[in-house]
Amino acid sequence: MGYRTLLVERRGPVGWLTFDRPRAGNAMDAAMMAELPLAWRELDADDDVRCVVLTGAGRSFQTGLDVTALAREPESLRESSRRTRDADLALTNWHLGVATPVVVAVNGTCAGGGLHFVVDADVVIAARGVTFLDPHVSVGQASNWEAIGLASRLAAGVAARVALTGVHERLTAERARQLGLVDEVVEPAELTTAAQRVAEWIAAADPELVRARKRALWEAQEHGRNRP
Repeated sequence: MGYRTLLVERRGPVGWLTFDRPRAGNAMDAAMMAELPLAWRELDADDDVRCVVLTGAGRSFQTGLDVTALAREPESLRESSRRTRDADLALTNWHLGVATPVVVAVNGTCAGGGLHFVVDADVVIAARGVTFLDPHVSVGQASNWEAIGLASRLAAGVAARVALTGVHERLTAERARQLGLVDEVVEPAELTTAAQRVAEWIAAADPELVRARKRALWEAQEHGRNRP
């Protein structure tokens, strides 16, 4: 199907999902938030797609909610606030229970709500020169889900510093790799090739085995190693 704010492509066994609002830093407006669940489910239901790469168009990866655009649509802003309050988010592969492995290719600035997509990835590759930050406290917002997600990937003190200092703490791609938020850093011109390569490695294995391993890894992260 066609999308207004996203690009959905297939490159061999790899599905590519691209945020496509570059003039707005790929920030999420009402249309993008409505289209993301549809795009994720389309790719997850495609038996020929063995791995998904998520990236952004232009100079940004993803910069969170487009508050300016949402302010022009009060009902959409209220619905976004309700979903945040009720932990009823439907943006990332993890929110939507996507079984297909996901490689996130961070091509530019990742801020605020954009962090959801990084902390919910299976593999994260970043271009050298990108930055990660959570500006919520600096702009008078109290969304905490990004901070909780960071705490699942980073040491508690590091996650707290990023969450509590707002715009004053910006992680470079290399620092994010050292801290465990990013798995690989490549030159910007190599990002697409690197992401496709890793995705094809994943896609080469038995899809049922890969999905089972992904499920086990996420359950271990959420519940630890204790038996039920």
